[in-house]
Amino acid sequence: MSKKLAVIVGAGKGMGYHIAEKFAQENFKVVLIARRQTALDEYVAEFTAKGYEVYSKVADVSDTPSLSTAFEQIQADLGTVDVLVYNAALMQDGKLTEMSSNDLMERYQIDVASALHCVHQVLPKQIEQHSGILLFTGGLFGVHPNENIDYAGLSIGKAALRSLTLMLNSELKSKGIFAGIVQIMGVVGSNAHFSPKNIAEAYWKLYTEKFSFEYIYK
Repeated sequence: MSKKLAVIVGAGKGMGYHIAEKFAQENFKVVLIARRQTALDEYVAEFTAKGYEVYSKVADVSDTPSLSTAFEQIQADLGTVDVLVYNAALMQDGKLTEMSSNDLMERYQIDVASALHCVHQVLPKQIEQHSGILLFTGGLFGVHPNENIDYAGLSIGKAALRSLTLMLNSELKSKGIFAGIVQIMGVVGSNAHFSPKNIAEAYWKLYTEKFSFEYIYK
């Protein structure tokens, strides 16, 4: 049986790396997407040394044409993306009164709009095979947007991402596509429970069980 394909958008050393490793451990082909080739080369070398089948593509989530190109190449070379994980966000703080509308739109593009753009890249082939998984990284501020007014842009983005996931889940379930979001209700890396490796297990659980459109990890 051929391996399924998972693509991780936002494959940094923290959550993205460990989500990718979890799926690789479960016999997936994995593609890492990030902005820096040097970092990707390092991750690929580490994964390959562990016996995983892993590839990489450079793309910037603020630049949708670069994402389109990356996914076009991935699907031409490796086939249908069975699992898409969108793990990108603009991790900057600031109150709403301190940011311009342009600032907010920049954050929204990265946190939400580019997530939808990635979905559009993989969805046609997933619909063809009547099977596919779309997973997103949420968090405390998306569930409780007013938890910290100093992270207004991130809160708005994650709240919108939650809504996007719910609506995709409702729209696509009849086509065999599942959309889910992992809500990380704490600071990644702050303790053992919130280690990236442990949180990555939540993505696998949501992938395998599909018990809800969201997994509240707390």
